[in-house]
Amino acid sequence: MQEINEFLILIDQYLGSSSWFVPLLLGTGIFFTFYLGFPQVRYFTFALKVVRGRYDKKNDQGDTSHFQALTTALSGTVGTGNIAGVAFAIHLGGPAALFWMLATAMVGMTTKFVEVTLSHKYREKISDGTMSGGPMYFMKNADFLLMGKKIDMKWVGIMFAFATVLSSFGTGSLPQINSISNSIYSSFGIDKMLTGGVLAILLGIVIIGGIKRIAKITERLVPFMAVVYVIGAFSVILFNLENIVPSFISIFSEVFTGSAAVGGFLGASVSFAISRGVNRGLYSNEAGQGSAPIAHASAKTNEPVSEGLVAILEPFIDTIIICTITGLVLLSSGVWNEKHHNLFAKADLEVLDRVYDEEVEGDVESLFNYLNGNSSIDKFSGSINVESGNIIEKLTLIHARSIAEDVLVYNSSGDVYSGNINVVNGKIQENISVEGKSLVHSAPLTAIAFDRGFFGSYGNYIVSIGLLLFAFSTAIAWSYYGDRAMTYLFGSGSVIYFRIAYVIGFFIASFADTTIIWNVSLITIALMTVPNLIGLLWLRKEVKSTIKDYWINFKKEWPNEKTPE
Repeated sequence: MQEINEFLILIDQYLGSSSWFVPLLLGTGIFFTFYLGFPQVRYFTFALKVVRGRYDKKNDQGDTSHFQALTTALSGTVGTGNIAGVAFAIHLGGPAALFWMLATAMVGMTTKFVEVTLSHKYREKISDGTMSGGPMYFMKNADFLLMGKKIDMKWVGIMFAFATVLSSFGTGSLPQINSISNSIYSSFGIDKMLTGGVLAILLGIVIIGGIKRIAKITERLVPFMAVVYVIGAFSVILFNLENIVPSFISIFSEVFTGSAAVGGFLGASVSFAISRGVNRGLYSNEAGQGSAPIAHASAKTNEPVSEGLVAILEPFIDTIIICTITGLVLLSSGVWNEKHHNLFAKADLEVLDRVYDEEVEGDVESLFNYLNGNSSIDKFSGSINVESGNIIEKLTLIHARSIAEDVLVYNSSGDVYSGNINVVNGKIQENISVEGKSLVHSAPLTAIAFDRGFFGSYGNYIVSIGLLLFAFSTAIAWSYYGDRAMTYLFGSGSVIYFRIAYVIGFFIASFADTTIIWNVSLITIALMTVPNLIGLLWLRKEVKSTIKDYWINFKKEWPNEKTPE
């Protein structure tokens, strides 16, 4: 598993964590924001009217209402990114990472408007009578011109569809059930495999019904789960009201300086905070990834722009509202930079060759540079002597980007371990368990934060229930995305095999290593995003003319309605 994790990290360095990915993602959103005249601001209130069905027509083609398409897309985005992803971003990049999540969402509102408009415009009715759309369809059907000549972009659509199938596992299935099972185990002590088995069966039952059943479930589930989560979050925020102003200040004050070491947190550079914040922001709202347009393609409307307007609301609800609330819970409660007792994930554990002290400035600087990718560090190789669970050698264990404390080693049976442990380049080779105090990230950190509110120790149950609802609905939506991608690639007959593999993967991920799963998701996100963004930029003039035509036609049909144009 350690070798697999290191290989995934290596791949991600050339994709989502590379120096060009963030400029491409944010740059596309910023470009369209100015190119289209800040549509996320000008069209926002109009979008609210559209989603309420004010301009619906009876003869419009499609399978779902505007609201159902929105909730289906939201069910795909409102998930572990809002609970576990925010905690992971702050864990990696400090409070400033939350700022970059919000910045990503703001420009992402425009990106989602553009990608949904184009995808809806080129959707197709498939053999079963339902609508199918997404970036692969505009790549197939739109006119891509190079020096006045049309070029074939079908191969890019195929690449995107293939990446969508991979991402349905890396984004929608694997990390969702992994976060659910970890949270349920932490709160209720229920075996992870049992949780995965039960939910895998329920997932299979739901996705067999296709988009209409999915839409009916999500239009009820999404509003309910959002209300439950927000009530729990404000119980923490109001309980720690005196920390709200300092929390807001920390989000913005360290944007251009990086986050300094504080508590168990060893600090983060500006570039690292930007990279992690943008990446987690994309994972949260998926703007630019091209996934949400697949859900919006089913909406009942003959006007692609109207569905694009509905899509503007997604990043606002998902990231600007829900992720901000989660971030304030983490920061105001103070748990994000505290060390908590936990079982160490071996993929996230390293043994260094000497003792490092958080009170020594030189040691903190060395660890800061290493953790932020600015330098290497000497790791231990050799044999470690353990007596009654205690490591005898004077070494430092790094877990979750922090210096581990009160470390105890257990054997595979759960008994205190005595003997020798073989370590190669900082990685433990034996099948043993290590517990102690360190920083915590992802869903367990959010669960700890929810305990510091008016509900006390019952707060983490809200996280567990919220995560269960959020993540399960995400898995449902992403099964549909993979479904449409498989249909595009291999025809409708291939869908049944995809669904079987999807449910099996969902079950296996319930008890797999968290760190590896998050790294899989980072890679698959980038594989979808890059071809989608290139396609959007290429068709920028068509987007603008399509929007212009929409407002002209709208004024003819609704002469008494005020428009934002």
